[in-house]
Amino acid sequence: MRVSIQRERCVTSGRCVVTAPEVFGHNDDGIVTLLDEAPAPDRHAAVREAAYLCPSLAIELHGGQR
Repeated sequence: MRVSIQRERCVTSGRCVVTAPEVFGHNDDGIVTLLDEAPAPDRHAAVREAAYLCPSLAIELHGGQR
C-alpha cells in the first residue's frame, strides 16, 4: 500500500492522526502531513480507516487491499 495526501483538501479534523499516528501527523496549522508513505502491512487497516474517516477525502490509497 502507498499513501498520498491532498493537503489543500485538509479541513484539520485530526481524525487521521488519532486513527493512524504512525502514518499521519499535522503541521502547526493542523494540516495533515504524511509520516510514512508506504506503511507496513500491520498498519494498513488503520490507514484504511483513517482514509474512510477523513471528511474531506484528503487521503488517497494506492495498491494493497481495500
